[in-house]
Amino acid sequence: MKTDENKTVHEVFLSTHGNLPEIGYVLKGYPRTSETFIAHEILMLERLGLKISIFSIMELAGQQRHAVFDSIQAPVTYLPQVSPVSGVPLMKWLAHNAPGFFRSHCRLFISRPGTYLKNLLEAVVLGFKYRSGSWLHPRKVFIREFLQAGFIAQNVLDSGKIRHLHAHFCHTSTSVAMVASRLCGIPFSFTAHAKDIYVGQLNPGDILQTKMRRAKFVVTCTRANSAYLQEISRDSAPVYTIYHGLDTRRFDPSEREKQRKGKPENPLILSVGRFVEKKGFTFLVEACRLLKDRGYDFRCMLIGGADSYQNKVEALIRELHLEETVLIRGAVTQEELKQLYEQGTAFVLPCQIVENGDRDGIPNVLVEAMAMELPVVSTDVSGIPELIDHGVNGLLVPQKNAAALADAIEMLLQSPSLRRQLGEAAREKVCRSFNAEDRIIELHDLFLSCLEPDEKVLERTLSSGSAANA
Repeated sequence: MKTDENKTVHEVFLSTHGNLPEIGYVLKGYPRTSETFIAHEILMLERLGLKISIFSIMELAGQQRHAVFDSIQAPVTYLPQVSPVSGVPLMKWLAHNAPGFFRSHCRLFISRPGTYLKNLLEAVVLGFKYRSGSWLHPRKVFIREFLQAGFIAQNVLDSGKIRHLHAHFCHTSTSVAMVASRLCGIPFSFTAHAKDIYVGQLNPGDILQTKMRRAKFVVTCTRANSAYLQEISRDSAPVYTIYHGLDTRRFDPSEREKQRKGKPENPLILSVGRFVEKKGFTFLVEACRLLKDRGYDFRCMLIGGADSYQNKVEALIRELHLEETVLIRGAVTQEELKQLYEQGTAFVLPCQIVENGDRDGIPNVLVEAMAMELPVVSTDVSGIPELIDHGVNGLLVPQKNAAALADAIEMLLQSPSLRRQLGEAAREKVCRSFNAEDRIIELHDLFLSCLEPDEKVLERTLSSGSAANA
């Protein structure tokens, strides 16, 4: 209900009766090089007036620090760091790690003994229910998450301001947020992305369905994810599809346009992502060999953080004698990546669904490249067809098919007019459907619905305030 042309009752209440309560973001690690989309989400929510506190389960080393992290005002609380649970007896692990959580848990137990014991019992039961071996070896991860959740819950109670918890990725951080929610009595929600949804070992049994039932709401970044989540949990909390938005003003293709008008150089094919199997980099390397055999002269640059798949990619580059053509570069900042987009001829990301079910949703680098008017080639898996309309604003090929990938890249290398046509349509699609300001307002409104008091209460409060001021 509106009180005047521009302000809701809630906004008037906040402007006259104090600050908005806070959202507690529960993240596995912060800041993380590969999760700039979360950082931009937090920054834009802050600019819309939400107050946010960040709880980071891990302290990360060796991360590239993007400029966006320096603009975020939210305080960050790091949980006590723990050692790995695998390969260590439970009591030995607890003796080493529990002291860091002792004070928080003592205070929680004293103030909420019934709630505390109920959730501790559930953690123990789940540990035995989903054990991988004998009854003597419960799954210790549930005990670890209970310890971490207790630390967050007590911090929430101490703050007196945090009224809602939100986690990104529906495995570890959401598990911790769910238990913390139950321990301190405030609601929680989560955003599900890709691997966290589809790899069964990350959410054993019906744990994911339990999280979906207990959450206030669930957000995911593709319609494909949304359909899957609603299929596996018919009695879930509401599931909302909210694409990761992009600040299209930051990814402005004007500098790229200047470079296209300059002296032409050898074509540059770009691909960006962590070196993990689902990115399909080996198929791009094979496609490069096919293109070289067809007589094309070009460079291909693979950019991303080192991971388990990199050795395989490097070995294939050597095997196919492409050391002078296919170059690997480590993770870069977003500012450096934008400069590379400006130099690129095409952007290629041959995503695939791997054996354990892991897959991408809509890779953010695809959205960035399209915003920069780079013609893109990717595969028709997961949520990617929601971004790329084949032949309209990009090209799609079947997954795990190097020949089809080479054919699509060849089309782009042969035709500057096609590159321009697809690139311009790509930016138009991103500006229309993936604009950050529009997408973040959807999430902002969901959070606001969790924070705002009942509208009738607000009306009474405002009326009494008006009468007192008369």
